[in-house]
Amino acid sequence: EAVIAEYLGMAQIAVHEVTTFYNMYNQQPTGKYKLNVCTNLPCQLRDGQKALQHLEKKLGVTMGQTTPDGLFTLQQCECLGACADAPVMLVNDRTMCSFMDTDKLDQLVDGLKAAEGQA
Repeated sequence: EAVIAEYLGMAQIAVHEVTTFYNMYNQQPTGKYKLNVCTNLPCQLRDGQKALQHLEKKLGVTMGQTTPDGLFTLQQCECLGACADAPVMLVNDRTMCSFMDTDKLDQLVDGLKAAEGQA
């Protein structure tokens, strides 16, 4: 952040405010697959917390951590604007996944592991 602030000619706190507000900016290295789970009210009312807990158990990490193999980082995120499809998540800041019940979460994680030869 200090280098960016110096380059842009602005206060370091201003850069920090931006990098911590938006979840597409990472404060530390992330896994190959960054899983952002919406934790806002509409998703919570439709088992979003259950989805997050399921991922924590399946991956063996808690929210904000990366798996030891460096494959997955699990994060919470703010509303993704797909409340009717709750619970939702975003993979690598690009792919929206809707109606993420435990079966779909298992399919997603297992599919990504298989793609990496870790099936």
